[in-house]
Amino acid sequence: MADFASFAMLAAGAAAEHEVEPSALGLAPGAWVALSMAVLIAIAIYVKVPKMLTGGLDAGIAEIRKQLDEAKALRAEAEALRKEYADKIAGAEKDAAAMLGHAKSEAEAIVAKAEADAAAMVARREQMATDKIAAAERGAVDELRAKAADAATRAARSLIAANHGAGADKALVDQAIAGI
Repeated sequence: MADFASFAMLAAGAAAEHEVEPSALGLAPGAWVALSMAVLIAIAIYVKVPKMLTGGLDAGIAEIRKQLDEAKALRAEAEALRKEYADKIAGAEKDAAAMLGHAKSEAEAIVAKAEADAAAMVARREQMATDKIAAAERGAVDELRAKAADAATRAARSLIAANHGAGADKALVDQAIAGI
């Protein structure tokens, strides 16, 4: 087994000695890669690719700055609108409170007027009832007086008719003439 390992090493060394690295115009592949990179960079500088890249980046930066400025302006506008609407809401709440207070005072005034009107109407109705009762009492008293007078007249007529005759009438007439 040891012989096989030494043979493998010997074969690898011989292969390494016989491997030839390619070259063109005396330059190794690494030199050609470096030279092509240098030429590519020189062409990029000649064509002003860095200026185009920085110009593109500057344009992108300018666009981003513009968008940021617009965003700041929009935010300021939104803050102003929010403040304006907050002020309007506060004003509306004050107006609503004032309207509510005014409505309450008007309602209280209407209720007080209605109570006063109701009390006045009750007083008028009571006065009308009292006046009707008094008129009914006066009517009843007058009717009673009329009936009493009628009854007294009838009673007097029947008494006079029963107690006075033609002779009594003549004496009364003579007395009345003598008094004249």
